[in-house]
Amino acid sequence: MTDFNSPAYAHLRRDFVGYGAEPPNACWPGKARIALNIVVNYEEGSELSFEDGDGQTETGLTEGGAGGFQGRDLASESMYEYGSRVGIWRVFRILRERQMTATVFATALALERNPAVAQAIREAGYDVCSHGRRWVRAQGFTEDQERAEIRAAYESITRSIGTPPTGWYCRYAPTINTRRLLVEHGGFAYDSDSYSDELPYWSKVQGKPHLVVPYSLANNDGKFSRGAMATANDFFEYLKDSFDMLYEEGEVAPKMMSVGLHLRLVGHPGRAVGLARFLDYVATKQGVWVCRRAQIVEHWQRHHPARD
Repeated sequence: MTDFNSPAYAHLRRDFVGYGAEPPNACWPGKARIALNIVVNYEEGSELSFEDGDGQTETGLTEGGAGGFQGRDLASESMYEYGSRVGIWRVFRILRERQMTATVFATALALERNPAVAQAIREAGYDVCSHGRRWVRAQGFTEDQERAEIRAAYESITRSIGTPPTGWYCRYAPTINTRRLLVEHGGFAYDSDSYSDELPYWSKVQGKPHLVVPYSLANNDGKFSRGAMATANDFFEYLKDSFDMLYEEGEVAPKMMSVGLHLRLVGHPGRAVGLARFLDYVATKQGVWVCRRAQIVEHWQRHHPARD
């Protein structure tokens, strides 16, 4: 049985206090009220599939379908293919036309299977956060297997993009070993395997400082696949309301806002228009820092360094 009271797992102790009622002033560049990070999840082609010997078809974050049968689900496969063939190019166009940057949470295998996407990421100057080698649940790995997956993902993404990924994000949830293995690897400046805050924070893992840049499943198009959103306006209004409150609070307590996108979901025209509408709304506001995640990391390291 795992001894969670041992020093090796001290970083896993739950913290219900955090920054409390008086968070630090983020001091974003240009005295921005909010740091907005658009996250493009590029995972299509890395999901569970018969073609890759998994004996099942991944159906997560899709439109759904017939279901209720055993065997290869060709409908679901084609939904993933849409994200890589069509959706990503629509989202990249929307960002490019508005001259807004983004971070790509990329699985290594997805990039290997579509070099044109890797090239587009390079040309746009987006930073990459490793979303693993494949889009699978890490809870099924032994510690050695997870260590090998982290290393393989890092090396593959470095080959595909030409530069290494700056951070790490598991599918849904890390294991009790993930953060320690990332620090052991030494190539990651941060991880985003937390939803606990609206500002980065430092963790200490076996005596070493490690930065956590929280992500969001609230400001996320995944709600389309769960029936919580139906229209582009649903998506726009939710993002706008989130932005407006953070923007108002940002006059005295600037925060960050992550917006999560999946190409097989928001990449469809009837949803992509909601993303475009939100970005156009953001562009009307002063004091907004639309940035890459790597920029947030660099800023936090410089202005809010880890303390002993």
